[in-house]
Amino acid sequence: MFPICAAGYHIIGGEIYYKTLGLNRDNTRYRYLITLKLYRDADFTCGDRQGCIDRFENPVTANIYTVSGARPISTVYLTMRDTKPMRDTLKNPCLAPKSQHLEVAFYSDTIELPAINGGYFIASQRCCRGEKITNIYDSEHEGSTYYTIIPGSESKPYNNSAYFDKDTSIIICNALPFTLDYAAYDEDGDSLTYSLCNALTDGTNNQSDNSSVTPPPYNQTVRYIPPYAGANPVGGNPRMSISNKGLISCTPDKPGKYVITVCVNEYDRATGAFLGTHSKDILLTIFDCQTKITAKFPPVIMNCAESPAFDIPISNSSIAGFTSAYLWTFGDGTDTVTNSQTLFYHQYPDTGVYKIKLVVNPGLACTDSLEGVVHNYPGLKVGFTTEGLCKGEQIRFNDTSSYLYGHIVSKQWDFGNSDPVSIFRGEGGVSHVYNAGNTYPVSLTIKTDNICERTVTKDLKIYEVKPFAGNDTILAKGQQLVLPGSGGDFYSWTPTEGLSNPSVAQPLVTGNKDITYYLKVSDRQGCFGYDSINIKYYTGPEIYVPTAFSPNGDGQNDRFRFIPVGITTYKFFRIFNRWGVEIYSSPDYKTGWDGTYKGDPAPVDTYIWILQGVDFNGKEIMKRGTVTLIR
Repeated sequence: MFPICAAGYHIIGGEIYYKTLGLNRDNTRYRYLITLKLYRDADFTCGDRQGCIDRFENPVTANIYTVSGARPISTVYLTMRDTKPMRDTLKNPCLAPKSQHLEVAFYSDTIELPAINGGYFIASQRCCRGEKITNIYDSEHEGSTYYTIIPGSESKPYNNSAYFDKDTSIIICNALPFTLDYAAYDEDGDSLTYSLCNALTDGTNNQSDNSSVTPPPYNQTVRYIPPYAGANPVGGNPRMSISNKGLISCTPDKPGKYVITVCVNEYDRATGAFLGTHSKDILLTIFDCQTKITAKFPPVIMNCAESPAFDIPISNSSIAGFTSAYLWTFGDGTDTVTNSQTLFYHQYPDTGVYKIKLVVNPGLACTDSLEGVVHNYPGLKVGFTTEGLCKGEQIRFNDTSSYLYGHIVSKQWDFGNSDPVSIFRGEGGVSHVYNAGNTYPVSLTIKTDNICERTVTKDLKIYEVKPFAGNDTILAKGQQLVLPGSGGDFYSWTPTEGLSNPSVAQPLVTGNKDITYYLKVSDRQGCFGYDSINIKYYTGPEIYVPTAFSPNGDGQNDRFRFIPVGITTYKFFRIFNRWGVEIYSSPDYKTGWDGTYKGDPAPVDTYIWILQGVDFNGKEIMKRGTVTLIR
């Protein structure tokens, strides 16, 4: 078994028919070739619809019933044998270029049935006709039934059914008359009559199941939206009708998608006996093809190309029909007619200003025209070179632009940062200083005396070294220090006194006297920068603590902090008032106490402090003392 349970919104119609292949080997049953044709919108996609498919299923099911509704054999699975594309494009120079892409699939299988009184119904049913169909309600939940009749033993069980053999796509335009050949073919030459009839639903109460199984009679129709009906599926003026030859004609009056069903009654040509009814169900799209023909191309065409050639690209963005013609007059004594909107080139004889004109559909009532101007002064080369790569230095920009058929009248530089754009005239270049390393889009815009303007942009990489020699520090005499140099590729320390290696980033320094080291850092691009570090030596290891401070905001002694010499770790620094209340605690000796307690100024008084740390020899140091707060 092959389960088929998905919403096939892309299926827009179908029909089922049969051909008698003769009796089987023991002459007890007729062999019938069953064929189902399904049509789909080949441009439909499901998107994010759940349970939706946008391709032909394979296989599909059909069921055989007697006139009483019995099923003489189990479900027949029809296998897809072939597909055929059906395309059409509206080829009218005065109408919008509409196109349609459909596809038909052919499914078939062979069955054997004995001839019985009343014959058989062959039916294939499915859910879901598609979304937003104009002439029926709730179309995405309406099913379809395609069926045909095998006559009984009292009539012609060896019959070959009629079927619609013309599978074409047609663009139908609203408010324009059309005809469509819908004639059927009958291998036996039986008499056929035609009518517009009701489209059948699948009889499953709108359940989304493509394997619907409903016995005859098949008289449950889709729910048409008034004033539409099976005999009036489109409306229009005149309304849709079908002739005795199967020719459909109509002048529709509303765009949309319409379910159309054509029934063909088959009569035995020899006896005149009614053999059965065959139908084809299809979705026709009525397009709004009206459009205002509008000539359109750039009104000013500038040939300021770098190449000195005089051929100019000309674009055509007109609103026109699929088969519209375009008459171009170029202002140089030549013209041409094109039949497409493809970009093309016109060769002018020389420089100059030319008037150009486009006429869409020349000689037709649906025509339009537009005039423009061509400025043909090519040979403009715009470019520049740069000298310099580093932050803080003068970067030189050298203009290399040239113009073959005129003169450059202005140059505009944009250096790609927050600095104002500068405009320079004349020859030569300009300089600019970048204050930070980065990649900057630098552009040069050139204007000429022939109103040509071109811009060239290049990315400029500015390199920056960030020299760091370290923070000023205090050491105990005899204490060693590794200088934390960083920021580039190459390093040079001066003076070299006390350094283990002045050409590395982090040399070891040993000394006993105050000194300032200067560091030059450079990179592989040749950019460089400087930094310095001051080193002071005190007797230590020791912690030096002042005895008073004045937090009055004058910038002098506003904070109480200690000076560590040779101390590597700070465990705590606490301050207490005379009643033993802790009013400050922090291991950060750099910040110190600002003379406040809980956000308010502490009173003038003498306070007790205690601190503890570890020196560079690993020895623990603890000190206590007092400090006077003065305001």
